[in-house]
Amino acid sequence: MKQTFLLLTLAVFLFNCKEQTKKETEITTDYKKEELDVTTSIYPETLTKIFDAHGGIDLWNQMKSLEFTMPKPNGNEVTLTNLKTREALITHPDFVIGHDGTKTWYVNNKEGEYKGYDPKYYYNLMFYFYAMPFVFGDDGINISDAEPLTFEGKTYPGIKFTYENGVGETPEDQYIVYYNPETYVMEWLGYTVNFIPGIDTTEFHFRKYSKWQDVNGILLPAEMVRYKYKNNLPTEPMGTTQFIDVKLTKQAVPKATFKAPEIATIVE
Repeated sequence: MKQTFLLLTLAVFLFNCKEQTKKETEITTDYKKEELDVTTSIYPETLTKIFDAHGGIDLWNQMKSLEFTMPKPNGNEVTLTNLKTREALITHPDFVIGHDGTKTWYVNNKEGEYKGYDPKYYYNLMFYFYAMPFVFGDDGINISDAEPLTFEGKTYPGIKFTYENGVGETPEDQYIVYYNPETYVMEWLGYTVNFIPGIDTTEFHFRKYSKWQDVNGILLPAEMVRYKYKNNLPTEPMGTTQFIDVKLTKQAVPKATFKAPEIATIVE
């Protein structure tokens, strides 16, 4: 009798173990086979919503090269950038500016001394304006709330971005993205300027992102308006920049494209 009871107890124990193992197996998930959105979890909720309104940071991170053209009175200016390594090439009838990932260089296509943009700062300047808000997904950026911007009776909430020491050529720069409170699409940019001599480095300048275009699922600027400013507020428009022939791809541009030609001047 005692032996029968022991056998029965052992059978019940083994059955319970089997059921417990079955339950654990049923709720176990193989996350290697799951498509998880882990990238956006490292950003504040508001910034994530802004990214999402523009196509999503995860889709942006799949892209490896960006090219856009700005029509100008004296010729089209074409900017080409490798997104992951930030090599850059700007071509214009009057000049060429390049950055091979380490060195910045330029070629003067006009007679006489080069009097164009400072290549050290210009090679990624318009790219930075153009690739917003996604450039604020870079490392070394501090994020905080900003006072909203009210312009012509409409109020735009803001997020402020600053840089850790040693990040970029001018880590003192500050940026504020002002967004539509209903759609979370970026509408304004406030920014300080630290690379032009004689300018107030604490005064905020402003650009309005007036038109957007969908490029491979990412919302990128089609038109940007530069504004006059006073007391850290925009006042009136002073010029419009258009962006055409935009290419955003998942293929990087060969590094040789950004190599300085023999006639180039290397910027120290």
